[in-house]
Amino acid sequence: MIRKIIEIDEKKCNGCGACASACHEGAIGMVEGKAKLLRDDYCDGLGDCLPACPTGAIRFTEREAAPYNEAAVLAAKAHKADAKLQLGCPGAQARTILREQRPSAVSPAGDAPSQLRQWPVQIKLAPVHAPYFDGAKLLIAADCSAYAYAGFHERFIQGRIVLVGCPKLDGVDYAQKLTEIIRHNEIQSVTVVRMEVPCCGGLEQAVKRALQQSGKWIPWQVVTLSTDGRIIDE
Repeated sequence: MIRKIIEIDEKKCNGCGACASACHEGAIGMVEGKAKLLRDDYCDGLGDCLPACPTGAIRFTEREAAPYNEAAVLAAKAHKADAKLQLGCPGAQARTILREQRPSAVSPAGDAPSQLRQWPVQIKLAPVHAPYFDGAKLLIAADCSAYAYAGFHERFIQGRIVLVGCPKLDGVDYAQKLTEIIRHNEIQSVTVVRMEVPCCGGLEQAVKRALQQSGKWIPWQVVTLSTDGRIIDE
């Protein structure tokens, strides 16, 4: 299609990188010391980069170009955020936790063994791509649920990969992140464990939208816990 898109004059470019920082879509990158339009479909044609350029090396042009792809831009941003978290915070580095494949046994101290099979567990810290997601039975649980239900590890975590969150405390919509996880991995099933309180409805709705937006048909169920730790709906 013919549309308005930026054009960069490499002869005028001084390599300062201001345009790349100003481009919220990640369409501009620095290649061998010069600014370069990396992907046509990342450029929205709004020109936030133009006033940032001190040498006037960027201008608008109209030419044949791929249409702006907002979904691709959002996916790239999510992947970049995941990589930044994993590099910048040791607690966000993805790893698989190996467990012995034998019946659960109580330790000498009287503690039941953990069933957790991966790290991190917070939805906002979880990577989109990780080996433990392939073929996984995914558990998406409200933060409070593990505190309310005494046998949470044995009843829900065992044999599953777990992601936890609280939409009210985090103040985010998890649907986009969960969509990318489901879309890019071979998830076998999804189990949602939520509390009976209304704010947990945001978690359930985010999972529902993620499943719809992923374009996959995956069996899923919702388990609701009471605030005193009983299963009241499944």
